[in-house]
Amino acid sequence: MTVQLAHLIALQAVARHGSFSRAARELRLTQPAVSMQVRQLERTLGLPLLERVGKRAYTTKAGEVLLTHAGRAMRELENGVQLVQQLRGIVAGRIRLGTSASFSIYLLPSALRRFRARYPQTELVVVTGNAPEIARAVVANELDVGIISLPVRERELAVTSLYRDELVAIGPPDRRWPRGRRVKAAELARETLILFEDGATLRRLIDGWFQRGGAAPALPMELGNTEAIKKLVEAGLGLSVTSWFAAKAEVRARKLAAVRLDPPLFRQIGIVLRRDKPRTPVLDAFLATLDDLRRSLE
Repeated sequence: MTVQLAHLIALQAVARHGSFSRAARELRLTQPAVSMQVRQLERTLGLPLLERVGKRAYTTKAGEVLLTHAGRAMRELENGVQLVQQLRGIVAGRIRLGTSASFSIYLLPSALRRFRARYPQTELVVVTGNAPEIARAVVANELDVGIISLPVRERELAVTSLYRDELVAIGPPDRRWPRGRRVKAAELARETLILFEDGATLRRLIDGWFQRGGAAPALPMELGNTEAIKKLVEAGLGLSVTSWFAAKAEVRARKLAAVRLDPPLFRQIGIVLRRDKPRTPVLDAFLATLDDLRRSLE
């Protein structure tokens, strides 16, 4: 019985995304091509590996067993390829990075661009999600590195500080805050607010700041996307609290107004990976790139 590597890769992608179409986009294939590869693998093994429920695809018991063992084998294969490339003086291989959508938009592009330019034979896979999801995926070795808001609870993770992010209040461009003044929780709570959705790490941090200030926003509008929040604030539908690095371009372009909080509010952004993660040339190169980013942000 011969199992083709491409078929396993297709199964992994569908299982990871729960979707044939998303897997096809990741693999740069058509959706019928991905479906055909999975069907051929199922015919080879004689058992269904995926089942469709509604619009999502889920692994069967056989699919879970296969992916557990195939994942370990493919990681060993990747490590072997990387070591062979190292003998040639080439850094190659794949990095699976998990982070938030806002970090991938506002914080990381320059570092990722430098990494790809410096190591063109590497593959960089970026997955977005919330901090607990990313932390769990790193623990499960589904991701190599996470860049997330701290703290994390998982003891299996080694944590390195990356950036201390200050949060600010933002308003439409015609909002006038006195220069040098800070805004308190009680004052901000009287306004119509547009905040991150309940349960998000950043929202918990913001809620804690209001509670310490003895105030509570009354029924804020909730969204899960920083860009959408900024657009609604710019349109005059309310105020918000967000990262300075996410708002500074619009503030400098006078599309938004910003003011610092009283007391100041910060969140710590960190790099997480498993404590027992094997160090490979491509991982070392990626971590060195993140260290360059950390120094540039100081």
